Amino acid sequence: MATTPRRRIGRRRLLQAATAAATGAAIGSNAITGFPTIWAQNIKNVTLRQFGTGVSNLNAVADKVKQDLGFTLQMTALDTDAVIQKAVTQPKSYDIADIEYFSIKKVFPTGVMQPMDARKIKYVDKIVPIFTKGKLTPESAVAQGTTPYSVGFVDGPNGRSFAKGQTGWMTLIPTIYNADTLGIRPDLVGRPINNWKDLVDPAFKGKAAILNIPSIGIMDAAMVMESLGTLKYADKGNMTKPEIDKTIAFLIEAKKSGQFRAFWKSFDESVNLMASGEVIIQSMWSPAVAAVRSKGIACKYQPLVEGYRAWAGGLGMAKHLSGLELDAAYEYINWYLSGWVGAYLNRQGYYSAVLETAQQNMTADEWGYWIEGKPAQSDILSPEGKVMEKAGAVRDGGSFTERMGRVACWNSVMTEDRYMVQKWNEFIAA
Repeated sequence: MATTPRRRIGRRRLLQAATAAATGAAIGSNAITGFPTIWAQNIKNVTLRQFGTGVSNLNAVADKVKQDLGFTLQMTALDTDAVIQKAVTQPKSYDIADIEYFSIKKVFPTGVMQPMDARKIKYVDKIVPIFTKGKLTPESAVAQGTTPYSVGFVDGPNGRSFAKGQTGWMTLIPTIYNADTLGIRPDLVGRPINNWKDLVDPAFKGKAAILNIPSIGIMDAAMVMESLGTLKYADKGNMTKPEIDKTIAFLIEAKKSGQFRAFWKSFDESVNLMASGEVIIQSMWSPAVAAVRSKGIACKYQPLVEGYRAWAGGLGMAKHLSGLELDAAYEYINWYLSGWVGAYLNRQGYYSAVLETAQQNMTADEWGYWIEGKPAQSDILSPEGKVMEKAGAVRDGGSFTERMGRVACWNSVMTEDRYMVQKWNEFIAA
């Protein structure tokens, strides 16, 4: 990481200053480190408790934090629904919430988290415009659903209501995002796959699967129904009750006809279903496709005519954080955006929030393959060093701009969320 040597020198100086100070506390200097933190001598005794989904609560990140920053990051991985529940009902049990943007719509208004001061985020001006301007380029269409921009800001340090535009106070600092589509086994589907409606093609009866997280699964179903021409939604991300009823009725009919082999909730489930051949077309996440391919099994993340369903996550701070722990949390978030983690996430098939710093931590070939959509010049390796793609491979869906520029909808929390979840559960139980 390019900034590491400078930060280590800075910390030494700060600790020397702290030793000399009558109070024994460190005095901050943005001029030395560029980070907004002040380090006390007992920094190594700090432990920050982070929880979130398994997608980004990675042991490698906790290990690197310990190595680079000196304090301990304890990570707990839960599924999406459990993350929301813990965030709201157990606010003293965590310090850092690694949470999805659509989930923050349920969490932040409860007052369990504190707005973050954008002035303390070193790379805030380099964050991808999706999060700070609302779309990737000025020409991009604004997708349906809960866009990260719509829930990314509040009006002040005590704000709970989402601001209409960019302010100096952020609900989350974005870290990870992607454009999702269907995963397929090209060796087994037997024909080209071009549309979301292919998920319910009777040719794949008993060999299809859908994601069993209500607020995400119903978006996939909506993409399928619009693809079929069965229903045109005013906003897929905020369905009316009649739209929800029609969508669930459609899913129940497909289920009763035997279309679905499974309804998966975890990354590992989706990988095992696809790798075994039990399922040959399903809702899927990009790294899960990569995990199947790393086993030597053909698997493709199929670009579709109607576009992608996108999601994003970020790091937020618990309301109770203060003092040294709050300083450490800001230091951690700045470190997170400084490039090492971004490169790690990009190598998994996700996208990082600050692409510039991630690029500095990747080879030109890695950057070309993952971000620019260029053919790999040599074998592409996973963060753990396993061969993921052979030389000559091109990333499914192409470049960052091609993929994130074709987002049709974002994962969402609907006005009728409670009703939707109730109806989804009827579908799963049918």
